[in-house]
Amino acid sequence: MNESELAYGSAGELVDALEARTVSAVELAQAAIGRIERHDATINAMCVRDFDRALEAARAADAARAQGHTAPLLGVPITVKESFHVAGLPTTWGWPEHAGFVPDEDALAVQRVKAAGAVVLGKTNVPLALGDFQNYNDVYGTTVNPWDPTRTPGGSSGGSAAALAAGYGALSIGSDIGGSLRNPAHYCGVHAHKPTLGLLPHRGHTPPGLPVLPIESDDLAVTGPMARSAADLALLLDVLAGPDERGSGVAYRLELPAPRHTDLADHRVLVLDTHPLMPTSAAVRAAIEAFAERLAKAGARVERESPLLPDQAEAARTYMRLLLSTLGANYPEAVYEHARAAAAQLDPGDRSLAAERARGTALSHRDWFAADKARHVLRHRWSELFTEFDVVIHPVMPTPAFPHDHGPVQSRRIDIDGTAHDYLDQLVHAGVATLPGLPATALPVGSSEDGLPIGVQAIGPMWGDRTTIRFAELVEREFGGFTPPPLDR
Repeated sequence: MNESELAYGSAGELVDALEARTVSAVELAQAAIGRIERHDATINAMCVRDFDRALEAARAADAARAQGHTAPLLGVPITVKESFHVAGLPTTWGWPEHAGFVPDEDALAVQRVKAAGAVVLGKTNVPLALGDFQNYNDVYGTTVNPWDPTRTPGGSSGGSAAALAAGYGALSIGSDIGGSLRNPAHYCGVHAHKPTLGLLPHRGHTPPGLPVLPIESDDLAVTGPMARSAADLALLLDVLAGPDERGSGVAYRLELPAPRHTDLADHRVLVLDTHPLMPTSAAVRAAIEAFAERLAKAGARVERESPLLPDQAEAARTYMRLLLSTLGANYPEAVYEHARAAAAQLDPGDRSLAAERARGTALSHRDWFAADKARHVLRHRWSELFTEFDVVIHPVMPTPAFPHDHGPVQSRRIDIDGTAHDYLDQLVHAGVATLPGLPATALPVGSSEDGLPIGVQAIGPMWGDRTTIRFAELVEREFGGFTPPPLDR
């Protein structure tokens, strides 16, 4: 295999090469380590390196294969988001006060990729408390976008997306509550999959200081696979799936329905290029329009509107309340009390997204139940829509990757075609799939005039994970997918 194939081969291709003995696991690990040492002084995606153990695992993989053993990821180099516990490596979530916390047990997801033979190169950088569309903290510094170092790679799985785009291994594991798998994939031009809520167990995706706990759900949060290739999403999803034997009895779904279709022309696609409460840039709309035209030419039935589409403005307000209710539950007491006092001062008629976030931070149990009921109604309406459509195409974020902005979050703005908008209002795009718990696969579909990647999210019906991933596979096969950034030119 040549240098490009070593760096940018899919996990499936690498497994084939390993089985054919045209490359060894040690060679793959050494190639990935070489790229990290060559490029990561600039990109800073790999915040914790574990090269000695990676090479040891690679040698073990080669020995196992020589003895006739096989496993889904045997010898494939991968990375893991910093927020997952890995025995012997620090877990900080970007908090300096936790820089010395080192768990002695792997998260369940890490256990499963290791059992599947993966070679873990180390951990990828995150924003403080996993709470930003950017990727910086006082422990490990700032991760930049491999396409343009002046721009964000996304967050909070931005280190993983940057690592994939830079050729640091074929796969990564991330998490998502506010687009944290999808927006980095969009900004860096890779693939990611936000699973149906409850599909993958969370054990060990826990804040620093806590052991590897079998937390069943964070109400909205999921963990999921990231890859350069859409087919690799399915491969890693199957490795990660299955019930947690140490859980509290929640039965994670073992069998997912087969993809609805195996031909792009058979798909019924609803294409949306904006959100009623947050516009999208001309660059994003143009990329989505071009993608919709390609889908139609390929034979897919493409529609631009449907009376079955739930009220997205009202859904966004509900999402903001429930999202901040989840996040606010972990605020320090003083911060929470300040937020509660601020929420009490709101005008009851203020229905802005900022006001809904403020209300959510101090949401009462009674009001949480009201929002949860609205969510169940929303799920029902989505299920009706998916009797008429197979996937819904929606923007991931309103713009391509934006320049780094590390000022106070409350004062940040996002520029959309010359008009400034509330920075956190961008969350509405993530909430379309997150609030009802639907699967959403992020896939690259184009680029801006200045060469930055642009992706979309393909949203599917509850438990339709194989449908959205297969759709992304078919798109990749028909139109192309990931292209490497200009790191080696």
